[in-house]
Amino acid sequence: MPCYELALILRKMTRPELVDTLKRSGMAILKADGVLRKIENLGTKQLPFKMSAHDRVHKEGSYFLFYFNASPTILKDLNNSFLLDIDIIRASVSRLQQTEYPAECTLDEEFQPPALRKSVEKLLEESKKPKKKYVYRKYTDEI
Repeated sequence: MPCYELALILRKMTRPELVDTLKRSGMAILKADGVLRKIENLGTKQLPFKMSAHDRVHKEGSYFLFYFNASPTILKDLNNSFLLDIDIIRASVSRLQQTEYPAECTLDEEFQPPALRKSVEKLLEESKKPKKKYVYRKYTDEI
């Protein structure tokens, strides 16, 4: 399942109302067989311009980011449910780039004793590097 980021701008509300709205949004994702990964609070800020939603004009809003994994087929239903919620000013879902890491299997090396592992040998070689020699000079007061 691909990973998505949901950016929510919620109207300015009290803390209990805010928690209820966030629970509703999270449960909408979970009911659609999505997996929530992270919820990030970006704080309450002044909106960049006046936004109207559900017959109200808003000047301030609370910004939240939801990171979740879900099937691409449920995005349309999620967007519709966010449009109908009267506490949400704006909702935007975007797909995150998945970085693929090269998968190196080092299981055989991990089963070897530490003295035979390449990583340990490298550390031992680095520790054997010659240290700087200090030259002690005798200083005199002669000019």
